[in-house]
Amino acid sequence: MPDHFAGDPRTNRERMLAGDLYIADDPDLAREAQRAVRLAAEYLAAYAQDSGAAQAVVAELIGSLGAGAHIKPPLFVDYGTYITIGEGTFVNYNLTALDVAPITIGRDCQIGPNVQLLTPTHPVEPGPRRDKLEAALPITIGDNVWLGGGAIVLPGVTIGDNSVIGAGAVVAKDVPANVIALGNPARVVRPVGV
Repeated sequence: MPDHFAGDPRTNRERMLAGDLYIADDPDLAREAQRAVRLAAEYLAAYAQDSGAAQAVVAELIGSLGAGAHIKPPLFVDYGTYITIGEGTFVNYNLTALDVAPITIGRDCQIGPNVQLLTPTHPVEPGPRRDKLEAALPITIGDNVWLGGGAIVLPGVTIGDNSVIGAGAVVAKDVPANVIALGNPARVVRPVGV
């Protein structure tokens, strides 16, 4: 396997969090990912018995979970530790949040079922640098945002406060505050409240 990072003393985790190319199947990252799988499974099982008691498990999985935030399982994450969810936010079933870069969800958001928040990117040029390499860009969702069921938010996107993203939308570029965006690719169709 080629040494893609000769002379770069950073770990793959450090490169990943900086948004630079890194080796995705790094053993240290694999251990973190396995921890996330274990905690997500524990959360699902605990939630089935007592949703209130299960909050301790999801609080261990998610990097920062605001007061009164609620996530319905199942939940799928790469690591969980790079996710921030603000107070009062509600997340419906089947959130997939690939947090190889930070994912920040603001306060009082409503996240529909089957939403995907995808931070990873991959090299697109052919050649030996494509093997097992990826990079990532953070996702930021403002306060009081509603993401309709099945919405997909792509790497590097910021969604402004009070905006609504329609069901099934694919958000490939930033969405300003106080608007409704629909479609694939998502386009702003009007201000909120008009």
